[in-house]
Amino acid sequence: MNVKPLADRVVLKMVEMEETTKSGIILAGSAKEKPQVAEVVAVGPGGVVDGKDVVMEVEVGDHVIMSKYSGTEVKIDGEELIIVRQSDILAIVD
Repeated sequence: MNVKPLADRVVLKMVEMEETTKSGIILAGSAKEKPQVAEVVAVGPGGVVDGKDVVMEVEVGDHVIMSKYSGTEVKIDGEELIIVRQSDILAIVD
């Protein structure tokens, strides 16, 4: 299934975080923080949103840092995705 976001929405796929700390301690599932780094899967067209002109600054394939607990989680074809507004994206990671 192909997901095409509307307006200023962006579809993200969470990037798996390391399961060990820098000192080599393996973290249990309950001890891990919710990841904030994601890969952009699809980008909406932008346009006028809430009376303001929105230019999309992210592209498919970018890795981004998003606000914790933002967006709407959906499961499509067995894959967990998050749909957020572009304003919930804090930075692009190079």
